[in-house]
Amino acid sequence: MRVVLGVGGGIAAYKSAELVRALQQRGHDVRVVMTSAAQEFIQPLTFAALTGRKVITDLFSKASAQDELSSAVEHIAVAQEHDVLAVAPATADLVAKFAYGLADDFLSTLYLAFTGHVVLAPAMNTAMWQHPATQENLDRLRARGCRIVNPEEGWLACGTVGAGRLANPIEVADEIDSLTQQKTDLDGEFVLITAGPTQEPLDPVRYVSNRSSGKMGYAIADAAARRGAHVVLISGPVNLPVPRHVEIVHIRTAQEMRKAVMERLGDATIIIKSAAVADYYASEVPKQKLKKTATRLSIELDPTPDILAEIGRRKGDRLLIGFAAETQNLIEEARRKMISKKCDMVVANWVNQEGIGFESDRNEVEILSRSGEIVHAGPAEKREIAEKILDQVAMLRLSLRAVDAPA
Repeated sequence: MRVVLGVGGGIAAYKSAELVRALQQRGHDVRVVMTSAAQEFIQPLTFAALTGRKVITDLFSKASAQDELSSAVEHIAVAQEHDVLAVAPATADLVAKFAYGLADDFLSTLYLAFTGHVVLAPAMNTAMWQHPATQENLDRLRARGCRIVNPEEGWLACGTVGAGRLANPIEVADEIDSLTQQKTDLDGEFVLITAGPTQEPLDPVRYVSNRSSGKMGYAIADAAARRGAHVVLISGPVNLPVPRHVEIVHIRTAQEMRKAVMERLGDATIIIKSAAVADYYASEVPKQKLKKTATRLSIELDPTPDILAEIGRRKGDRLLIGFAAETQNLIEEARRKMISKKCDMVVANWVNQEGIGFESDRNEVEILSRSGEIVHAGPAEKREIAEKILDQVAMLRLSLRAVDAPA
């Protein structure tokens, strides 16, 4: 593969030379782009000697008028000539630029022009890594399909110990290598996915909802699209960017989600119901805000429509995958749900474990199928969990087709 390696300005920039060697040893052709800050830590000559190619250090060449004319569109040429854009170290500044589409140097401009795979290996101080702004920016980039190789924990240049040290160059090279093995086992499938919570109004300003962030469903939608499926994502209110090549339908309530699902059900070959739909709603919502008083307030709630069960009754030869979020009796409850809702598979996870599940970037699940098989996945990034789930979906789809094929 042809890899363009962006080097950001941080003490970890010296490790990028190791990454160049690791990529070359695996047969990849490497071109290096350095930010001005990166050049304060390591010289372009180092990368030129390793790659045997000119290192790009500025958006505009200062050598001659002809060079300036060529460099004015060089970021477009580099984007078109390479398969992967890898950035290591990806500083907090670069992550923010990429997330918001700023383009004030060659590397950030190249990112906007790049249509291939993007791999980012962040490295920064622990406080910067953990800051909500940085994590929100990374969420944006993940949702666009960027691969994030999380930093390691250890001694940092600032003298502290914590997360933020650049991942091992071998691990980054492994992530880049994995892109050459991109699966296309969902090519031709129409995958209908639900994600996020629903919000059931109690009055014009209040509602009943839950802690679902939508991250798991969005990760599945992104992975399914990259595997070749046509993906429709029906999403409750979340703060996540829409994955590339995914058709989005925004809803708010359970009734709206049911309507959107039933409208697209006829097209779907695979339905993945990862949304956390509220179980109850207020059938009578006052037009004015409820005022606080000293007395107890009672509100009658009715059950919301059971969308999963309705799909189960109407699914025909479609694959139906449900989710079960439990606090006890995980396997038993997941199996009961699979049978009662006529699911082909259920993905079950605990919601009372710290650091995984709701609102987290990580998850740990049990994948149950009607054959009785149980596959454990995690704890891992939700992107990885999404791939594991789709592996099982693709295998089930293939086995059913083999059964239906004429002798």
